[in-house]
Amino acid sequence: MEFDLINIIHQYSYFGIFLLLALGIIGLPIPDEILLATVGYFIFAGDLEAVPAVLSAFLGAITGITGSYYIGTSFGKPLLKKLGPKIGISEDKINKTQNFFLKYGKAALFFGYFMPGVRHLTAYFAGMYSLNWRQFALYAYTGAVFWCSFFLLIGYQLAGRWALVMDVIHKIGLYAFTIVVLSVIAWLIFKPKNKSSYSNEGFK
Repeated sequence: MEFDLINIIHQYSYFGIFLLLALGIIGLPIPDEILLATVGYFIFAGDLEAVPAVLSAFLGAITGITGSYYIGTSFGKPLLKKLGPKIGISEDKINKTQNFFLKYGKAALFFGYFMPGVRHLTAYFAGMYSLNWRQFALYAYTGAVFWCSFFLLIGYQLAGRWALVMDVIHKIGLYAFTIVVLSVIAWLIFKPKNKSSYSNEGFK
């Protein structure tokens, strides 16, 4: 699939990035993370200009999540249950995401991007349950920016080892790869400080 993405990006450039991400967020079976990482790689390689590529990604994600919100507002759950299975969203995923949204509310819009099958549905439920648009935009749009930036940076930083990255993704799966990367970042942020640093710096 990544080779198809490469061809689409080469052929349609920034508009292709925008359209693929918008459709992927709405629910079509598009590997969004691989797409973003590929864009990051192309930025590193000089095949894409950084500013328009990043803006295309952000606008695509925001357009997709907004479209999902208004579909939920206008048509509600019956349409989602009817069309969901046709685009790979099972009723089980719908029910799980609904429970997740009801429990965690607005935070689900932000963190849902990183959860398999959830980012495609949280905006639908935000619309169904009439979440205020300003609140929706605050959480959904900031989440989109953070999510896009995360995978763009992965592609950019690992550009020199792109073949290895793709091989790992194929072997362990995209979401497993994402979990591994997030776990490493969390460990780096929250790991205990070296004891020597306390002895050298002391407590202030």
